[in-house]
Amino acid sequence: MTRQGLPEPELLDWLRLINCENVGPATFHALLERFGSAGRALDCLPELAARAGRKRLRLCLPREAEAMLDAAEKAGARFIAISDPDYPPLLRLIDSAPPLLCVRGRSEMLPKPAVGIVGSRRASAGGITLARQFASDLGRAGYVIVSGLARGIDTAAHVASLETGTIAVMAGGIDVIYPPQNEALAARIVETGLLVTEMMPGASPQAQHFPRRARIIAGLSLGVLVVEAAERSGSLITARLAIEQGREVFAVPGSPLDPRSGGTNGLIRNGAVLATRAADIIEALAFRVREEDRGGFAAPDQNLRPRLSGGPEPAPLHEISDQKRGELLALLGPTPVSIDILARESGLEMGPLLDMLLELELSGRLVRSDGRSVALVGLPEPDRP
Repeated sequence: MTRQGLPEPELLDWLRLINCENVGPATFHALLERFGSAGRALDCLPELAARAGRKRLRLCLPREAEAMLDAAEKAGARFIAISDPDYPPLLRLIDSAPPLLCVRGRSEMLPKPAVGIVGSRRASAGGITLARQFASDLGRAGYVIVSGLARGIDTAAHVASLETGTIAVMAGGIDVIYPPQNEALAARIVETGLLVTEMMPGASPQAQHFPRRARIIAGLSLGVLVVEAAERSGSLITARLAIEQGREVFAVPGSPLDPRSGGTNGLIRNGAVLATRAADIIEALAFRVREEDRGGFAAPDQNLRPRLSGGPEPAPLHEISDQKRGELLALLGPTPVSIDILARESGLEMGPLLDMLLELELSGRLVRSDGRSVALVGLPEPDRP
């Protein structure tokens, strides 16, 4: 398969880095910004972790990354890096955007205007009919339909938009179709649409993967429509993330007697756009579509472009005293705090501060709630002899 974007050696470094212990999307981006390339970041990971007391950090080995690349190619898929020109432009804008996407099918779907449609897995007949109607009408209006390949509303939305274009965001590897009942549907989507995941080939869907999938559904979309959802439905996570990402949220009203409408009615009470037909969504998104047509979302930030070779060496790791580390830890807690506030309150220059935060992340003691806020999550597990 012909590769576009990153050369294979750099792609393998990206695969290794994102699959190292305690390296999630936010940490990956911070490491790439600090060191300029994934290869240089990999070289520095052991020292960073050791400086924060973590003697052993599991690194992804070159042969493991090669196996991931081979598995993707065997499945008929390829990886797209966030620095590649064909990475979806709207998704690139969100906090903690996936550094790599594994895609199979027609990747030309990615830059097109899209609407997410989500809802109950145990959908009513009426809900399924509405999902199909919305997906069909929006598809004919030029929108790609994005959903999560789940039973119920997701399945109805995908089936109704097969001819016009649909993207299925998966919670497992590109070669692991879940639920298994949708294997035939996934095969049809590959022919006319696209399968997308940030998980590595062979990965089974886990509970913690579904919110990550939800952020991609929202991130790919100009707006998200919730057709049916109970008050504690996972679809409401997608709606919340869409709001956080600055996307429009639409909801179909339902009977107060039907618990499958409790979540959608609650969304409307809290400001979601009431939608009873596709025209409601098309009208609300008209301005956003014009903005996208003008190229407002298209260009990748220069900072996302890795230095593949020949660039200046990054500054060496800053020397930091135990006292300064203790002062920083005292300022941190379980409540997210912005990095700018930490810099002001600690009196540290930004370079040493960012190095200390990377140390704590790699030791498993810190998480980023978004691109510029961090929180302490407790002590790492003790190293075993």
